[in-house]
Amino acid sequence: LYANILLRRAHQHRLEVVRALARDLSDQKVDHVAVTGDVSNLALETEFEAVRELLEDDLRLPPEDVSIVPGNHDRYTRGSHKARRFEGAFLPYMRSDIAMPQGVARDHYPVVKLRGPVAIVGLATGVPRLPFVAAGEVGTVQLRALEWVLRQPEVASRTLVLLTHHPIAEPAGALHAWLEGLRDADDLRRVIDRCPRGLALHGHLHRRMLRIVRTGAGEIWSIGATSASLVHSAGTRMAAYNVYEINDAGEIGRVTSRVLDTRSRTFSEAPVPVLR
Repeated sequence: LYANILLRRAHQHRLEVVRALARDLSDQKVDHVAVTGDVSNLALETEFEAVRELLEDDLRLPPEDVSIVPGNHDRYTRGSHKARRFEGAFLPYMRSDIAMPQGVARDHYPVVKLRGPVAIVGLATGVPRLPFVAAGEVGTVQLRALEWVLRQPEVASRTLVLLTHHPIAEPAGALHAWLEGLRDADDLRRVIDRCPRGLALHGHLHRRMLRIVRTGAGEIWSIGATSASLVHSAGTRMAAYNVYEINDAGEIGRVTSRVLDTRSRTFSEAPVPVLR
């Protein structure tokens, strides 16, 4: 499997692209950065150390201005999952602004950061799976904790920005969803059904996209990001990052991407495709 990653991914995923992206992002003077997982290939300590260095040296934002959740690759083995290797590496970035009552949550999640008009809530959906299966799961413990979080006045009064690695709405077919999707996505959508508006940011699919998910009180914009390191022939998969504008009233405004130009090695603005 490691040989497969080296042979098939090394020429596509490039460290110099990630560093250029981090520098461009830093130049944009954004208020907060969300990282939706798969910062590693095999959940190795050395990989996580390299990511920490990149966040500190290239992104140059304090931990309270960065939110990060694990992907399935960040919990690649049962050993890395059991040892909480990801959480140990990124603990400074995972300090929650809400203290959970004893027995409501465990293992750091949900991570809640209250920032101006938004409540950023991070969940862990990556779990160890058999080879060739990348499906995720929120699980009953996190779902119960998320229900509690969303009832808190300081969260309910803000616009929700939900961070998961797997999308809350699977754009592909049933088989793909079972192998690679979020298996309890229906349960998660039921928990957030009372949200009148918000963003549900995800990675995993390595594709820029926006899909509107209706709730009982309004709508959530489910938005996917590409890999920060992937050099790809398809424009919607090329290395990029998304930029979200939310005003002081919590209203969601423009959503755009900054996409790599491989010739100039610079990033320029592009729209996020909307899936119908």
